[in-house]
Amino acid sequence: MKDRTITVAQIMSTPVITVSPSDTMDEVQAIFRKNNIHHIPVVEQEKVVGIISQSDYLRLQHGFTLFKTRHSETYNDAIMRSLLVGEVMTRQVATLAPDDSLEMAAGFFRENLFHALPVVDKGRLIGILTTYDMLTYAYSAPFLIEDR
Repeated sequence: MKDRTITVAQIMSTPVITVSPSDTMDEVQAIFRKNNIHHIPVVEQEKVVGIISQSDYLRLQHGFTLFKTRHSETYNDAIMRSLLVGEVMTRQVATLAPDDSLEMAAGFFRENLFHALPVVDKGRLIGILTTYDMLTYAYSAPFLIEDR
């Protein structure tokens, strides 16, 4: 059984790749293509003001390039260069504190169907906790099989 006193800070991912509301969606596209991540906090003056998920991005991209033609992809690229992150991001973002328990974080994930939560300390982004981080922690030690 895992230790129930483990805090969010002990397993969160750092450093966090972020964007600002004034960045364009083609920058988001480049980040998702280059990094194996699924959520990007949107930060302005070190404060989390939104979040954009890979699902948000893919849904947006799919809407513009339903038919995968060369012309539609060129059009999509132009749209992505002109759309700002602030126009697409989810504005209401739940956050965690570094000393919050993993049990509390798991409750947030279960009840709200979140997959990532920014971790803030005194309003400043310091990490991100994902369901992947939770699974990695939960299954990092080999299982103990009792003799039957």
